[in-house]
Amino acid sequence: MKDTDREAVATAVQRVAGMLQRPDQLDKVEQYRRREARKKASVEARLKAAIQSQLDGVRTGLSQLHSALGDVKDIQRSLAAVSTDWRRSISTVESLRGVKDAVVRHSQLAAAVENLKSIFSVPEIVRETQGLIEQGALLQAHRRLMDLECSRDGLMCEQFRMDSGNTRDMALIHSYFGSTQALSDELAKQLWVVLQRALVTVRRDPTLLVSVVRIIEREEKIDRRILDRKKQTGFVPPGRPKSWKEKMFAVLDKTVTTRIEGAQADTRESDKMWLVRHLEIVRKYVLDDLVVAKTLLAQCFPPHYEILAALLRMYQQALRARMQELAAEDLEASEIVSLLTWVLNTYTRYCPLPRPAPACWEAGFSPTCGPRGARQAAGLCAPGADQDGFYQTTLPAIVFQMFEQNLQVAAQISEDLKAKVLVLCLQQMNSFLSRSVCPGVPVWRCLKRKRHLGSGEDAGGHCDTIVAVAEVIKLTDPSLLYLEVSTLVSKYPDIRDDHIGALLAVRGDTNRDMKQTILESLEQGPAQASPDYVPLFKDITVPSLNVAKLLK
Repeated sequence: MKDTDREAVATAVQRVAGMLQRPDQLDKVEQYRRREARKKASVEARLKAAIQSQLDGVRTGLSQLHSALGDVKDIQRSLAAVSTDWRRSISTVESLRGVKDAVVRHSQLAAAVENLKSIFSVPEIVRETQGLIEQGALLQAHRRLMDLECSRDGLMCEQFRMDSGNTRDMALIHSYFGSTQALSDELAKQLWVVLQRALVTVRRDPTLLVSVVRIIEREEKIDRRILDRKKQTGFVPPGRPKSWKEKMFAVLDKTVTTRIEGAQADTRESDKMWLVRHLEIVRKYVLDDLVVAKTLLAQCFPPHYEILAALLRMYQQALRARMQELAAEDLEASEIVSLLTWVLNTYTRYCPLPRPAPACWEAGFSPTCGPRGARQAAGLCAPGADQDGFYQTTLPAIVFQMFEQNLQVAAQISEDLKAKVLVLCLQQMNSFLSRSVCPGVPVWRCLKRKRHLGSGEDAGGHCDTIVAVAEVIKLTDPSLLYLEVSTLVSKYPDIRDDHIGALLAVRGDTNRDMKQTILESLEQGPAQASPDYVPLFKDITVPSLNVAKLLK
């Protein structure tokens, strides 16, 4: 307390010293005194008011505490009385169990009375609904069916809520409304029949198709509502969810598949042009159906069904499956060409479907000349002997003729297919040469490798080189062999004697004298390479044989 007084005195001295720094301020001492007195009185008044307010709050709080204490004592007395009464009424509660059972029965009877009219009218409604279905009044029939299902589901839900373990009463309700599920199945069959003929119905009676879509949309809403209620009550009526929208798309998909497969009117035995006719019918069906779907069918379905996009996917899948089925059959060469032409040209030109990757269509298509064709050619052309006893065979000419025919057929279809067939032919030739003892293998493999490594104009040039080499091999008139070899040498000046010897050995029909004459004639007039010529044969070697051996 003394420290506080000293601090107050020191503060007052500082303030007085600050106010009386000049002699003329002594005249204002009385004025300063009155001002400080007023400030002191004001501070004391505020302090008294604050203290009084705090005292009033304390007084009020004490009063409330006393009141609360009295309330707590009253509650304690009341709880004691309730506890005493409860102990006395335990036996009374046991005697009221019969009343509880009566209340449950009363609730059940009240629900039964409420649905009594609907219950008694069930047989009549069933007969009316069956008649409406037979008459084709699908919307009215579905309305009656919804009433029946609502009555059944309401009774079963109430029974489930009151006594979920009472299976006997649930079975009784389900048995009484047993014809409801049969009516639902019958109505569904009528809906699927309409959907199977949707493309025809939309042109003759679009109202019927719209009615079918409205019924399906109603069932979808009921399914969603029942699934939401299941989260709260755990009860799901029998036959739910129906998922009629999903079944609708399945019916449409099966209809599209059946329509594509059913477009085959003839067989090979009845008409040699059966495949061409079948593909043309398929093209017409697809075009007509999609035009109808775009102009008419799309207007009968809600936008969120995206019916046109769904039908496009269905037709594409059905077409792909049908093309693969046809490709898997034992087709003749002309039929394979017809099928490829339709897939690569007609389909992409006329059918307004998304363009699938070529691999999707070409999977399962067998080449017209594959390993089996090469083996058959080898078996048919076993080597014979010439007049000098040397082996000779026409196999190279036949093989290259097969390749040429395949390339000509592929070119009639598309250039892209021609390039793929060329690659396939090269692969088959490489496989065939790998199994054969042939001095021309190194030449052929190197040309094939350069063909794959090339691009653009280089690749085209390598193809020309392969064709030129093939002309030498497949030439049938030996008297023109010198001219053909001379043409090859003039085009490719870097070709060497061992290359010529290997190619002549591949032919198998030239004797030693003919080979020697050709090589000597070529040595007398070697061709001069042009400045822009890119050497092609200089890196191709024949390591296992030399020219002398090739000439034997």
